[in-house]
Amino acid sequence: MYGEGADIFFDRDEEIRTFESLSTHGYGPKLLGHFPQGRVEEFIHAKTLSACDLRDAEISSQIAVKMGEFHKLDMPGPKTVLLWSRMRKWLDIAMSKCSKEHVKEFKVDTLNDEIDTLEKEMSQSRHQHVAFCHNDLQYGNIMINEETKSVTLIDYEYASYNPVAYDLANHFCEWAANYHTDTPHVLDYNMYPDLEERRRFVQSYLSSTGNQPSDAEVDQLLADIEKYTLANHIFWGLWGLISSYVNNIDFDYKKYAKQRFDQYWLRKPQLLKGKMVISQKANEANDINGVAHVGSKKEKEDGVDTIVT
Repeated sequence: MYGEGADIFFDRDEEIRTFESLSTHGYGPKLLGHFPQGRVEEFIHAKTLSACDLRDAEISSQIAVKMGEFHKLDMPGPKTVLLWSRMRKWLDIAMSKCSKEHVKEFKVDTLNDEIDTLEKEMSQSRHQHVAFCHNDLQYGNIMINEETKSVTLIDYEYASYNPVAYDLANHFCEWAANYHTDTPHVLDYNMYPDLEERRRFVQSYLSSTGNQPSDAEVDQLLADIEKYTLANHIFWGLWGLISSYVNNIDFDYKKYAKQRFDQYWLRKPQLLKGKMVISQKANEANDINGVAHVGSKKEKEDGVDTIVT
């Protein structure tokens, strides 16, 4: 059954077409039928991941490889980036639904300029690779066969062509979430993957082509991913704010949105100040005129950081 208020965020007919096309490529469950309020899918003999599973090195590497395969799919329709136009559409919806108090509290009236700035910044990258992306790869949308240990990506409501760095950034941001607690809206950015975990993931992702990536390729993608976390925070911040007006599920959408927007404003000065440098020693930052990455607790303990100069 479809979630309440979800249709405001995407085209349900387009989702069905995506589902059918992915099924023909052998991805995910087969679509057995659909009706106005939902659809019937093939049962998969696998379990849904938990939040802690994302930190398992073997599972994480398998997810990386599966994302690499997913990004190679040749899907029908325009092969252009949807991220920015979708964010602007959601911003219009938010402006139409939010009270004046919420517009002020969440700085909604400033977000159009922020989106413009991000799009301009990201478009300058000479290394940007656009592919078909999942765009919502949280642990609940990943299943694992406990016998074969193979993983399957499910739920394609937000799937579209986008920069792959954005899709990877979205996945990393989801490490901060645990939707199966008494406070499912609360995000813990101490759980954001540290540099070692991000590097291992990116190396597995780039190696899915069968070629060994260079250190420069890994570092470049890591830097691009970090910048795209900013777009991801605005994206899901808008989603949370709109959902608070259209959805009655027992989930504190406003507090979720506030955390995403707060993280955006916190990270923006660090990530957009200049060129990003991946450093193995946090104490090297003392000799660099920059700001240290606000990363995971483990990353700080390990003396590993992302430096912005």
